[in-house]
Amino acid sequence: MTLAPAPANETARSRAILGKVQQLQGELEGARRLAHDAQVRESLTRTQLTVALHESLAARAELESEARARAVAAYNAARPPTSRRVGRIVRTIDRLLAQLGSLGQALVIARSGVWRSSGRPLRDFRHMAAYVRRRANPDVAPRAPLDQAWYLDRHPDVAARRLAPLVHYLIAGGREGRAPHALFHPAWYAREHAAALAATSMTPLEHYVRTGARNAPHPLFDVGHYLSRAPALEAGDDPLSHYLREGWAMGLSPHPVFDPQWYVRQAPAAAHGPPLSHYLTSGWREGLSPHPLFDVRWYLEQYPDVAAAGVEPLTHFLSDGGRAGLNPGPWFDTPHYVEARGASLAVDANPLVDYLQGGAWAVADARPGFPTAAYLAKWPELARGGVTPLEHWARLASR
Repeated sequence: MTLAPAPANETARSRAILGKVQQLQGELEGARRLAHDAQVRESLTRTQLTVALHESLAARAELESEARARAVAAYNAARPPTSRRVGRIVRTIDRLLAQLGSLGQALVIARSGVWRSSGRPLRDFRHMAAYVRRRANPDVAPRAPLDQAWYLDRHPDVAARRLAPLVHYLIAGGREGRAPHALFHPAWYAREHAAALAATSMTPLEHYVRTGARNAPHPLFDVGHYLSRAPALEAGDDPLSHYLREGWAMGLSPHPVFDPQWYVRQAPAAAHGPPLSHYLTSGWREGLSPHPLFDVRWYLEQYPDVAAAGVEPLTHFLSDGGRAGLNPGPWFDTPHYVEARGASLAVDANPLVDYLQGGAWAVADARPGFPTAAYLAKWPELARGGVTPLEHWARLASR
């Protein structure tokens, strides 16, 4: 049986439907191409923005480095070094003066140059004499970078002699290797300035105040970093004295690897005095962390020889551990970072300090499997505070 041909109107309708379908398919394909192109453009834009953000952070780090250098240069220009040679005769004179009562002991202090000047020599001398008359009183604070209460507590023989601690330090304590303050590391300072100390025979504190105040009194006190926080130093002042007197209360950081806000959150009692002093005297023994990227407990567990030696871990890492390739915590891989930085890493630079002061933006992977650019793309708000990716990651993990 032969089928009858479809009516003309049905054929036309079928062709119209087919044409419409083909048109819609074409439009759909065009829409897909547009969407794909938009996705590509968006991806490129995100990449370009991430690269631009990365470059801006690197540029900011460079500006901060220049700011540190300018701050130190300005401080040095405002406070030129003064020298003093302390030979056998000078030391003998100081010992004799110390036996002549308050006026003689005040002269010992005046000759040393460690007393913070007010610009009025006679007034300063009267204050020195008043200070020595109060002898071994832990409540007295001399106008010098010596922590009287700490010195007396650490050296009970000084309290027994009833001698003003600053006078004791100048005629005996400094040459015996005693520290005038928890934030003054005499052995480290003597190692750093061995030639200058040998040439002048000054105590470390005298050298620091007269010629070395531009340098660090302790591995955990970075003068350039501190001065770049823009503290207003008085005439004749030095960075350490400023920090101990008021800088800590202003929330100023004494070192790139010491975050006072981070530390005080762990130890609210540390908010009543210099947080770095609290950390060095007791905090590290309690396992308190000075920075998100330095884990005290982890460091001592990983390196039992450091724990056995009883040394404070962050000082060890900054002085020796970083150069030896030790890791400061579970977040930062020192050997990987050193390899990634290559020749750009200064020979004397601590890897973690370098990372925090701009190196973070100079490496593709801050640690194995941790791409800096990808992390920055996910957390672009890091650019506002200049927080490094690993530091941000460690902070998130600690919540």
